[in-house]
Amino acid sequence: MFLNRELSLLEFNRRVLAQALDERVPLLERLRFLTISSTNLDEFFEVRKASHQQRLTLGSTSTEFCGRTTSEVLDDIAQGAAVLVEEQYAALRDIILPALEEEGIHVLRRDVWSPAQAAWIHDFFEREVEPILTPVGLDPSHPFPKILNKSLNFVVLLEGEDAFGRETGIGVVQVPRTLPRLIAIPRDVSEPEAVGGDGLTFVMLSSVVHAHIEQLFPGMNLLGCHQFRVTRNSELWVDDEEVENILEALEGELPERKYAEAVRLEVTEECPEEVTRFLLKRFELPESDLYRVDGPVNLGRLGALHGLVDRPDLKYTPFQPRLPRYLARAEDPFAAIRQNDILLHHPYEAFAPVVDLIRRSAADPDVLAVKQTLYRTDRDSSVVQALVDAARAGKQVTAVVELRARFDEAENIDFATQLQDVGAQVVYGVVGYKTHAKMTLIVRREPDGLQRYVHLSTGNYHAATARAYTDIGYLTADPVIADDVHKLFHRLTGLGEAQPLERLLDAPFTLRREMRRLIAEEAEHARQGRPARIIAKMNALTEANTIRALYEASQAGVQIDLVIRGACCLRPGIPGISDNIRVLSVLGRFLEHSRLAYFEAGGEQKLFASSADWMSRNLYRRVEACFPILDGKIKQRLLENDLLNYLGDEVAAWELRSDGHYVRTGGTVDAQVELLQRMTAPVDAEGEDDEIPPRLRALPAP
Repeated sequence: MFLNRELSLLEFNRRVLAQALDERVPLLERLRFLTISSTNLDEFFEVRKASHQQRLTLGSTSTEFCGRTTSEVLDDIAQGAAVLVEEQYAALRDIILPALEEEGIHVLRRDVWSPAQAAWIHDFFEREVEPILTPVGLDPSHPFPKILNKSLNFVVLLEGEDAFGRETGIGVVQVPRTLPRLIAIPRDVSEPEAVGGDGLTFVMLSSVVHAHIEQLFPGMNLLGCHQFRVTRNSELWVDDEEVENILEALEGELPERKYAEAVRLEVTEECPEEVTRFLLKRFELPESDLYRVDGPVNLGRLGALHGLVDRPDLKYTPFQPRLPRYLARAEDPFAAIRQNDILLHHPYEAFAPVVDLIRRSAADPDVLAVKQTLYRTDRDSSVVQALVDAARAGKQVTAVVELRARFDEAENIDFATQLQDVGAQVVYGVVGYKTHAKMTLIVRREPDGLQRYVHLSTGNYHAATARAYTDIGYLTADPVIADDVHKLFHRLTGLGEAQPLERLLDAPFTLRREMRRLIAEEAEHARQGRPARIIAKMNALTEANTIRALYEASQAGVQIDLVIRGACCLRPGIPGISDNIRVLSVLGRFLEHSRLAYFEAGGEQKLFASSADWMSRNLYRRVEACFPILDGKIKQRLLENDLLNYLGDEVAAWELRSDGHYVRTGGTVDAQVELLQRMTAPVDAEGEDDEIPPRLRALPAP
């Protein structure tokens, strides 16, 4: 009845890898997709595999709702990940690197360096690399060093006596992260006949260190040198009930994460058996956690090539996000929002209006207060700076900063400290629940009294991801929605019973219950012979009770279309159970990130946007905000652009089969490309935001 979540995530990374093999994608973007699949797999091991390993260590053999025990899931992961790793390195070796070489872009192995290249690399090693390295020879006074999570390391086999008469036999060299992993060789270094002599030439730092490793152990006989990399459990655990200040507790835990329990060991293919056994013993890992790779132990480092190579013809064509027409022609954004609810459809439409609204609030003497949730944001965040400016200007600034946003904890601690230093009121959400809602509330004094302005979003306050992720932002002055957001902020910062919300749905309280009620109502419409349809779009669908509700709706005759980018535990196509359910995954230039849920609702056509996926963590263990789209034009635009549009995709869409595998739908229609062309075209300030193409009008309407 249910698909394995971990295998579904591995399938997602296989679809990302497929982008690297797609010749319709520009070459440097194909390389980028390859490195994304690699870094995604790193995070999979750090979080998903680590959590199952930890359960097994603690003696848990509990059965997953997909019917697999903890040890069986770990076996599934080992088998699935091993195949994916082989596919990644085959793509690099057999497809991407040869294609780059045809374009004059070379990443040179040690065995093809020309004398001039080797001389330049030797000089670079002695100037830039060797002074930073610290070789360690293992003996009783030099124990095996602590190895940093996902760092580049070498195990070195030696013979001979050193200056003190020791015959250790084994050395370890750790390569600091301060060094660039990809090094450009100047054009004037290579002879014309040398490999890379007539093009752009790069060498990986791992090759540079490997070629000169003997210099770190002078007088010793080098028997072997082998790269290795260890992946560690990256989950942070803080006892909320025991700590007095979660910020201080996390600051203490963050350094330890770098050296937590090992979950994977990567070595190069030629690494001898006795060396791998030695390393596995050191990291207390079984043979099943060993991955031999035919290339560098960290494919993700090759992603730097995308920024180092100035070849626009090998990258996606740049585009300029547009402004919605209501904001483009408005001198006063507050007046524009009072007049109309405004949709921001990122990345096709700019994120700048959100930042500008907070900046204007900081400078506007009539603005009294700004409240905002911060889950993830840029390292040098313009949003945080606008909040700092607002606090300095004497506004009442409240920031709910989620310190436990995975892998962004250090940055969020820094932002929280910045805001506290200028007098902003900073809280860290609610004990036991991550604050994942994305919302801003601005309170302004106007001639007719206090007016509240709201921004709600499916994505983070992060300008960089707003150019790479598809998300929905919603600006409104609706007093009922503003009052709901006001109550949510009070719930996050204060104490007391949860006050009922009139229009917003929130986790962990009403969201899961209302979504299931709406699904059940749709099933009842179908039973009564009325039109019934559900369309939902999100990152992941893994919550068992919601899946069961969808199965029941399918059995009642509801047509259900799901666009699930990543993990999906729902199994479509089971006769009599889910044969009315279709599941697509769309992977293209942009990362699909918006969460939308549409219900025919007896002709009422209800549409919701949310910060939450339909996952247990989002519905039970996070604070989430789900908001209805009430404006008729905006509702229709979202339905056509962000739902029906994707159901007709034939290029970037993959369809989920009942066996858990995905197949490309096939065809020529690319929903993202079509949307980009339409929504970034010049628009008459008095005209409609965009014209819906005939293809969408021809799709079966709900």
